[in-house]
Amino acid sequence: MDSSNTDHAKTIPHEREWEFVNRKGRHSINVQLVVNADLIITNCVVKWPGSVHDARLLRESHIFRHLQQKPPDGIILGDSVYQLLPWLMTPFAMVNNDAEERFNCAHGRTRSTIECLNGVLKRRSACLNYLPVDPQRACNIILACIVLHYIAEERKVPHCDGRGDHSQPQADRPDLPLAALQPDGAAGRSMRDALMNHYFT
Repeated sequence: MDSSNTDHAKTIPHEREWEFVNRKGRHSINVQLVVNADLIITNCVVKWPGSVHDARLLRESHIFRHLQQKPPDGIILGDSVYQLLPWLMTPFAMVNNDAEERFNCAHGRTRSTIECLNGVLKRRSACLNYLPVDPQRACNIILACIVLHYIAEERKVPHCDGRGDHSQPQADRPDLPLAALQPDGAAGRSMRDALMNHYFT
């Protein structure tokens, strides 16, 4: 799981302009994506201004309400801006032992798939790097690019750089961390500890 910002700086929004300014100081749309290991997007939310915190975007989404009521068979990985939940695993903020370090390393390697996806999306649809249109049109274009990517992956269309593998994730996040809006829950901590003890000790 990840949220990333797509710029549309040339056309400044006429209404509530400040809401679209992200932490890089640019006008953008914050897009939430859930992706599997094959770079197939399984869920997306494309409607929030760039200033909206990733954790709030998730909390307001349909997938959050659905998974709170009916947890998935597996788990979703998210970075440290999200709240730790039984179905949403985040890394340890402070590493106290080797098992936690191994957990964080495995978590990071696995979650790099979403960074790879961001790179693939922006290579396939270069317009996503810069959309000089109003917010609603930007959302429509972003969603269309996501649908086209889904079709391309289903049909095994090669990536634009000619690589068929996912071995070179493209970092898309700035080095500006977001704090989680809510503290981690006990159930989430218990699930993460159980996973760590079973697989990494």
